[in-house]
Amino acid sequence: MKKILLLGSGELGKEFVIAAKRAGQYVIACDRYDDAPAMQVADEREVFSMLDGDALEAVVRKHQPDIIVPEIEAIRTERLFKFEEEGIQVVPSARAVNYTMNRRAIRDLASKELGLRTAKYFYAKTFDEFKKAADEIGFPCVVKPLMSSSGHGQSYVHNDDELEQAFREAMEGSRGDVKEVIIEEFIDFDSEFTLLTVTQQNGWPTLFCPPIGHVQKGGDYRESWQPYKISDEALKQAEYMAEQVTKSLTGAGIWGVEFFLTKQGEVIFSELSPRPHDTGMVTLGHTTNLSEFELHFRAVMGLPIADIRLEHAGASAVILSPKEAPFGTVSQNLQYNFLDALKEPCTRIRIFGKPEAYFGRRMGVTLCYGDVNDDITVLRDKAKRLAATVLGTDPYMNK
Repeated sequence: MKKILLLGSGELGKEFVIAAKRAGQYVIACDRYDDAPAMQVADEREVFSMLDGDALEAVVRKHQPDIIVPEIEAIRTERLFKFEEEGIQVVPSARAVNYTMNRRAIRDLASKELGLRTAKYFYAKTFDEFKKAADEIGFPCVVKPLMSSSGHGQSYVHNDDELEQAFREAMEGSRGDVKEVIIEEFIDFDSEFTLLTVTQQNGWPTLFCPPIGHVQKGGDYRESWQPYKISDEALKQAEYMAEQVTKSLTGAGIWGVEFFLTKQGEVIFSELSPRPHDTGMVTLGHTTNLSEFELHFRAVMGLPIADIRLEHAGASAVILSPKEAPFGTVSQNLQYNFLDALKEPCTRIRIFGKPEAYFGRRMGVTLCYGDVNDDITVLRDKAKRLAATVLGTDPYMNK
């Protein structure tokens, strides 16, 4: 049995803990607030800010974990190098977590060091730098904090009049103490997709899940589906880029590698997460023989993965809170309508168990699946319709 310290205890961490507990492992779930989703299924919990390096160090010394699994961006990542040097396994590696928690590091690695095709981009710490970069890139353009999650602080800018607000929102939406933004050219893409990439221990080969199509709003996932139709040539491009960047970052685990597919069929690297990806929640609907969380667990533990195969076509759609529910009152204030939704065949609902809600917060997900050759559009429409049914609201409501 291994002792696993999970840093970040959201819905993705919860599913990872479930996979670990099914295999008899011991998990301590950590987050900045109590009763986070993963804490509800873990053996122990710790509540502290992971941006507090001393607090992080104290928790590691207290529990003496065999493995540290980061699930969020807001971590004092430089401390992970020290833990790794002491023999604690960091997932996928301290280098990978340190790079990917900051868009500057991962974008420069992909574009400048590995020569992968990315959107044109600049960085800015001041509004003057930001304005100069916007003039260089042109409109429309995309603005993001260097460190953030779930689309916080991200916006699309269409003209000069929107620059000041975009810069302010990006700075305010930044996680941690990194106060810098990245401004990118807008890619006129046909669609976006995620390539879940599994790097393994013991010299075993890198594996890929069938690509997952997804739709985001404000940088945050709204729906995903698998399989995502893509040409063999485009898939080879994506697999090559994903393998190059994950190999450079080192370590074992699952990675969510995001790409744009242009109308001309060109594949463009977008972003990378060194952990299960929110769009990969579609795999909880039995689309693949192993979910992304089971794959992550096996890779982390050095267990063999015989194969990854598509078993069903499937779609997911998020369930967003229609209102605010203060800490500890979610069950009284949000009424989940399971009855009508579960009357539909091949449907699953996952409620994450977050103790606090606010307007537009992701509280759960609907999963619909069918035969491999079923019409994916029909499954997508069904998942979105049932997401609305669960809370009696529009899952694409404006924030």
